[in-house]
Amino acid sequence: MIFVSSEFAPLQTVVLAESEFAFPEIPRPEDLRFLPDTAITEVLENKGKNYADAFPDSQRAWEGERAALGKVLEKYNVKILRPRKLTEAEKAAGGPDGYSNFFARDPFFTIGNYVIEGSMRFLHRRNEILPLRNIFRDHVYPEECRYVATPRPEIAAANDATLGPGPFLEGGDVLVLDKKIFVGYSGLASNPTGAAWLRKLLAPEGYDVETVRLHPNILHLDCALGLIRNGLMLVCEEAFPDGIPQSLQHWQRIPVSLSEAALLATNGLPVNPDVYITDPEFSKFGEQIAAHGVKVEYIDFRISRSFGGSFRCSTQPLLRK
Repeated sequence: MIFVSSEFAPLQTVVLAESEFAFPEIPRPEDLRFLPDTAITEVLENKGKNYADAFPDSQRAWEGERAALGKVLEKYNVKILRPRKLTEAEKAAGGPDGYSNFFARDPFFTIGNYVIEGSMRFLHRRNEILPLRNIFRDHVYPEECRYVATPRPEIAAANDATLGPGPFLEGGDVLVLDKKIFVGYSGLASNPTGAAWLRKLLAPEGYDVETVRLHPNILHLDCALGLIRNGLMLVCEEAFPDGIPQSLQHWQRIPVSLSEAALLATNGLPVNPDVYITDPEFSKFGEQIAAHGVKVEYIDFRISRSFGGSFRCSTQPLLRK
């Protein structure tokens, strides 16, 4: 069954990301501003290299992080699906832009019984949907659900720093709260055109899609806001130039600074309203979450976070209800 009712409804089936990445031959510094300085240095010093070749020990540790997350999810009876690995032809198709198969959250997302392929802004992520298509064939096509794709983005001029008008729509920017859908945009990922397309798609089903402007150094909405359970959230208020969405104003807030948000403090993963996964780096937030009666599971996700994503980014639910 395919259905996602909220960010914290009991997780039953999830896609867990693989760990493949190649650095672009010609990095775009303007698109690296969300990364830690050490990660930016890695990008600039390893142009065109496969991450596994450049950092074999870190590659093994990265794969270990995803395996550790899988074990915790299985402990709570979550069914795990994995994308396939990229083919040599798919890697070659990335050309000088590089390639990625490392975060399952962004190339597609699930809202209610809609499975929606996104439209990625970063050039090295444009084909990241391809190794997920086997999951769609085996687990989405047979189900009573809807499967659609966001329109392909327009081709921008080589000197266009914005990468064109899109539409861009990425799962990290999409948060589900019953019929209320939040779509973030900072200039790095999703944009208002992508949100407008989603609004047009979902309006006949009674969904309310609200766009949320973000600080320009925040990649996705889930890097500034984490809905832990009904009425409780981790939030970086500084990341919202227009303020926190009105419908969340009455929620209890666990505050996160902009520097902590940059390290992915809000990007944990609720397994259900009573269990939450985060990194030991954020134990001070874990303690505050636990004070609300939520069990906190800790997994070291240092390597994953160096790429700009953490637990939510590494997963995409197909069944949460």
